[in-house]
Amino acid sequence: MLQDQRVDVDGLSVDGLRAEYDGELRDVIEAHGSDAVASESGVDGGTVMQLADGKSPSIALSDAAAILALGEEYPDAETIETMACEHLLLGMSMAVLDVDALASELTLDLSAKEIQQKLERRAPMRLEEFVAIEYVIADRQR
Repeated sequence: MLQDQRVDVDGLSVDGLRAEYDGELRDVIEAHGSDAVASESGVDGGTVMQLADGKSPSIALSDAAAILALGEEYPDAETIETMACEHLLLGMSMAVLDVDALASELTLDLSAKEIQQKLERRAPMRLEEFVAIEYVIADRQR
């Protein structure tokens, strides 16, 4: 789902949307085992264990993509991350949002410049930042 275009939030909150992604990550971890996921994805074992335990740790978008890429139904990590960011940019154009408008609606303390850098993958993005940005964009499209 991370790499899919989200056009609405289906009545979810930002936390509910994050819970969906955490569940998707947890499914991959349960299918492959925590140790194997940490080893094969290169993601910190403590972070993998927190996800497996139902927690919602801070995690880089690239690390979330690396975990998902271990699932058979997913493309490689680079493709997941690229598609996720491209879908945010596409969603912004569909919702008629620029980075200034997006920054003003986000609950995160990110400037328009920081958002632009993250969307263009010139700066790393955390999963929680991705979720917050995606939520605003999808909520605007409904």
